[in-house]
Amino acid sequence: MTGSIEKEAIRAVIATMQAAWNRGDFAGYMAGFANPDVIFVSRGRIQKDWQGTLDHYIADYGGGPGSQGELAFSNIRIEMLAPDAAQLISDYKLVRAAGNQTGVNTRLMRKRDNGWVIALNHVSQIESNTQAGKASGH
Repeated sequence: MTGSIEKEAIRAVIATMQAAWNRGDFAGYMAGFANPDVIFVSRGRIQKDWQGTLDHYIADYGGGPGSQGELAFSNIRIEMLAPDAAQLISDYKLVRAAGNQTGVNTRLMRKRDNGWVIALNHVSQIESNTQAGKASGH
C-alpha cells in the first residue's frame, strides 16, 4: 500500500506544478524540481541547473500575462523503483498563442526531506514542420 501512497504524493507534486505554470508562477512550477541539482535534458542536450532552467522559462514564456499558455500533463505512469525513487512518464501539451507544444516527459523522482522532487527531467517534444527549431520543453 505504501507504493500507492507514494504514487499519489508524486501525482500531487505534478498537479501543483501544472497549476503553478498555468497561473504564470514559474518559481512555483520549479518548486517541483530538485534545487539546485536537477538535471534537465531538452533540445538534445543537458540544460543548465535549477536557476538556469527557471531563467529559461521566464525568458521564453514570461512575456506577459497568459504568455505561458495552458499546460496539461496526462497519461501519467509511475513506477516505484525504491522507497525514495520512482520513474514517471507522462504526455504533456502546452497550448499558447506563440505555438502549441506536445510531447513526452520522462522523470526520475526522488524523495527528499521536503517530499518528492524531479531529480532528472527529459523532454521529447513532437516536432512538426512549423515547430522545427522552436523546441523548448517542460
